[in-house]
Amino acid sequence: MHILGIETSCDETAASVVVDGRRILSNVVASQFDLHAEYGGVVPEIASRAHAERIRPIIDAALAQACVSYADLHAVAVGHRPGLIGSLLVGVAAAKALAWALSIPLVGVDHLQAHLYAAAIGHDSEDQNPIAACYPALGLVVSGGHTAMYHCQTPTQTHRLGGTIDDAVGEAFDKVATILGLPHPGGPAIDALAGEPDADDRAFDFPVSRLDRDSLDFSFSGLKTAVLYAVRGNPRPRELGGGFERDHTGLSHAQKRDVAASFQRAACRAIIIKLERALDDLARGENTRAVRSILVGGGVSANSRLRREITVLGHARNLDVRMPPMALCVDNAAMIASLAHHQLAAHGPDDLTLTAVPTTGA
Repeated sequence: MHILGIETSCDETAASVVVDGRRILSNVVASQFDLHAEYGGVVPEIASRAHAERIRPIIDAALAQACVSYADLHAVAVGHRPGLIGSLLVGVAAAKALAWALSIPLVGVDHLQAHLYAAAIGHDSEDQNPIAACYPALGLVVSGGHTAMYHCQTPTQTHRLGGTIDDAVGEAFDKVATILGLPHPGGPAIDALAGEPDADDRAFDFPVSRLDRDSLDFSFSGLKTAVLYAVRGNPRPRELGGGFERDHTGLSHAQKRDVAASFQRAACRAIIIKLERALDDLARGENTRAVRSILVGGGVSANSRLRREITVLGHARNLDVRMPPMALCVDNAAMIASLAHHQLAAHGPDDLTLTAVPTTGA
């Protein structure tokens, strides 16, 4: 079964053709970094307009790369939730039009569930089926818009355990990069700076969010504010003109490197603490809630320190750790098309009333 996947939830326009939910024939992604760089973040109106301009050429490129035609497709899948509403609407409209014109099934896919499944498909092969072997799993999505944990019984059955109460970890990376005068997107820039040989990740004692003793939620706003004050000093009173005492230009490269490393240590530690709590909670539950693996997806799953620390945690708990290859960490349509294969088998197709939904599911 050839499924065309479409993904436009934020600022990547993506299309992919996947066979039987496992074999990726094409995976085309058009990023918008250049369009949003001067703003230090994604501008929703610019993103949706760019999707509208690029969606047809990207779909055509995915079909050409896969060496298939529209007539070879058996279904079309689209990430329809969550995301920027204007961006989602472009992808959903394109998918519905294709499903109607080609008389093939339409499948709406949850973007976050797809990120979790990306960790599984990234390690699959033709002669074995490690996908089924990794469930049930503890899932973690870490991206610019989301930080959340899930108990995953199957690729299509997930239960949310906790999420961020303020900023997503990827947003914190972007904001800290802006504070340090680093380019957008901030995640790779912070990772590179923090990874320099002489970086001191203990130079700044940034806070590690824990919230309540039993909480499985995340919070990164306090960490982001602590970095802001460390770099720019204390805010001036309004009567003295407001603003801050200084900016990043007053820091040496070595100081910026140490800020980046200390921030990254605190952010990763906060995530590991919540993973440990979730694993403990699941182990105390019924046998059906035990997990075999940890699935990690989303753009921040490309962070080198986070990958190392989650791998260490998995080994300590005797759990398989599944993280996507770099090409599947960012928003992409291969994960949409792959998960749609299982969703179509388990729940059947959606109809043409499928809507774009900006919020997360349960």
